[in-house]
Amino acid sequence: MAEHLISIAEAQENLLACAAYLAEDIKSADGHSQAMNALLPFYLAKDNVDLAAEFANSIDDPFMRDRLLTLVAEKCAAIDDDEYAFQLVEAIEDSGTQAQARERIALQKSAKSEFQKAFEIADTLDHPDNVFAAIAVNSSEDGKADTAAEAIEEIEFPYTKVVTLQTIALQKIEKGQNKEAVELLERAIETTEDIDFAEEKIRALADIASHFTDAGRKDRAIETLDKAKQAAEKLDNIHRDPFLSNISYGFFRAGTINLADSTLDLVADKTQISSTLVGFAREYWANGEKDDAIETLDEAYSVLKSQHEKETRDSRAKFALFGTISALFASYGKAERAIEIAHEIPDETEQVSALAQIAQIFTTNGEDAFALQAVQGINEDSQRLTAFIGISDAQNRLEKREDAIKTLNEAAHLAETVPQLASRSAAFNQLAKRFAEYGETERAREITHENLEAIGAIRDESSQAVCLATLSEIYETNDYELTGAEKEILQTIIRKAES
Repeated sequence: MAEHLISIAEAQENLLACAAYLAEDIKSADGHSQAMNALLPFYLAKDNVDLAAEFANSIDDPFMRDRLLTLVAEKCAAIDDDEYAFQLVEAIEDSGTQAQARERIALQKSAKSEFQKAFEIADTLDHPDNVFAAIAVNSSEDGKADTAAEAIEEIEFPYTKVVTLQTIALQKIEKGQNKEAVELLERAIETTEDIDFAEEKIRALADIASHFTDAGRKDRAIETLDKAKQAAEKLDNIHRDPFLSNISYGFFRAGTINLADSTLDLVADKTQISSTLVGFAREYWANGEKDDAIETLDEAYSVLKSQHEKETRDSRAKFALFGTISALFASYGKAERAIEIAHEIPDETEQVSALAQIAQIFTTNGEDAFALQAVQGINEDSQRLTAFIGISDAQNRLEKREDAIKTLNEAAHLAETVPQLASRSAAFNQLAKRFAEYGETERAREITHENLEAIGAIRDESSQAVCLATLSEIYETNDYELTGAEKEILQTIIRKAES
């Protein structure tokens, strides 16, 4: 057996150490790689880059090894251990991954306002545009306009330059500096002329138009959207409908409903039409036009409902949209309609998700009877768990702490019915976090102990290690110390792994 980086004594006293000890012993190359991939972020969060690097180096798969070394190098740059960061980069075997690691280091330096270092690293890259874009955005936020201008000039790829200009423009809009934002957006439009790829140009124009609307220049937004529309109409691929739908929504936001409707008439895919109408409904509601919002949402539902299975291009998107419509009806005070639509979703996963979401909305709106009705519509006991947690969250936000704790206890009872132990552990984690937040320390400790017992019964070593690591966060956050009984569980886990 190979020598452990984690001692058995440490593993018996600490959840995360036990997780790493188990991961080191996993004989399957894939299982070992997956476990280390999951565990590494926990050690990086503690700034333990040395041990994280050792773990990365222990992996046989060269691709995964290089990827994890990249993460460690990035963390080193974040904590200003640049020398070690570049040492790790040199240890990366694949040249492409090595370049990505250098880029990530440069991005960290930019995020820390160390722009000169970021420029220096960018000069070593074959494709430095992402770094220059980050320097431009971060230096602009820092008020260093000259540095931002220098970085923008260095960007060669037109689409990246356009996105960068838009991002900085959005910064200005958020600060109320609309004049400066408009100047940047005008420059972005000029740059779109250099974009060769039609889809990229259309996307860029639509995004720029949205920012013009945000900056109070709806006239320029409409002109820009018209330009995007003309280009989108020429497409003959799957991107045509999504682009036209987005442009239609842009016209609506810019205040020209006629152009929005005429553009939407060009869209063939009913899922896209319905999605756009949902956007219209949200805008109506935000503007206080509630009757129009509900009427438009009804239209969106009717269009989506009328789409035959043979017409459907993306079933997952369609089912998710039904859930969105259901949630909006719940938000707009149409509880029965929301529940009805949620139950009509043919995909069970999306149906459960929709019912859980509207239950939380009903609770927030003070419609507790409808919230209970939505939860009761979920067939599997274990699936009701998420819904009850969502309701508890909503009750807590409403400062109904006793109700939140009561609901959480109902969820805890259901957690015991979750058949897969790893999923049960994840549920216990969610419960323990909330009990701790609610000040129910004793109940939280009961849950964490029960969780540890469940983890001890997991047979898959990789899954067991990951669950231990995740549970360790809760213990550390809340300063929980392992009891003697819990240390015995760890010892039992280790003995089973070594047998």
